[in-house]
Amino acid sequence: MKIRLLAVAAALMMTTGCGLLGGGEDKSSSAGTTPVVAETAAASVAVSEEPVTLEETETPEPAETTSSPAPKPSKTSKSPTSKPSPTGPTNNFEVSACSTTKGTAVAKTKVKAALKTAAGKTYWTNEAPQLKLNYPLVKAIAWHESGWQTNVFNCDGGQGLMQLMPDTVDMINNRFGLSYDVGNYQQNATAGANYIAWLTRYMSQKAFDNDKTFDLSASKCKTHSSWCLLNLVISAYQFGPADVLANMKTKKLPNPEYVDSVRALMKSCFCDKY
Repeated sequence: MKIRLLAVAAALMMTTGCGLLGGGEDKSSSAGTTPVVAETAAASVAVSEEPVTLEETETPEPAETTSSPAPKPSKTSKSPTSKPSPTGPTNNFEVSACSTTKGTAVAKTKVKAALKTAAGKTYWTNEAPQLKLNYPLVKAIAWHESGWQTNVFNCDGGQGLMQLMPDTVDMINNRFGLSYDVGNYQQNATAGANYIAWLTRYMSQKAFDNDKTFDLSASKCKTHSSWCLLNLVISAYQFGPADVLANMKTKKLPNPEYVDSVRALMKSCFCDKY
């Protein structure tokens, strides 16, 4: 009888132990798996359907306000989706392992038209001296960020053509009283350009105490790593203005490789063939 009781007790212990072990493996597996998010709640990219015309997606002019620009969260990928060779015919973009594509990309000829339209808009119409961007700057940032692929999602949350982060889109929409839908490639291009314009004024104010003129001319920069407005805007587009301005004393760009690549792409880009 004693032996039989011991055998039963041993069997019960083994059954209980297996049940706990199995439950522990399931819990560990569940906790250790993080689903890849291909779309954010703030703005999802869906470009498989036929894109609408530029006239149909024209965004409203910025609302007039007298408040100063609010500090902005870090923009997009602090590690770009790709690092294209800056010059020559080999600087074609390739999606990295950290990026995914969804749906059908819009033809790059249409993307080029959208970028030119975005670069030609006048920003800060109500609060500051009229500010226009230049197409080489907008096209170079867009190429470095996405290779002009409208359906690219970065693992860090960057979306579409300009690889805009949801918090950046929210900031621009709230700041100017707009409602950009970055799932539309044309509005993505304009939202990205609007953000570049916001950075132009913000970095000019904070780095140079200037709110009267905004000169993004390359001639104002001795080198691609100089502490000049054009380089600061490019640097802040990727790294966020706060991280760039943290280097005010040293006047060293936190991401010189990114700035150098964009500056080179402004002069010579594989995208120029479209």
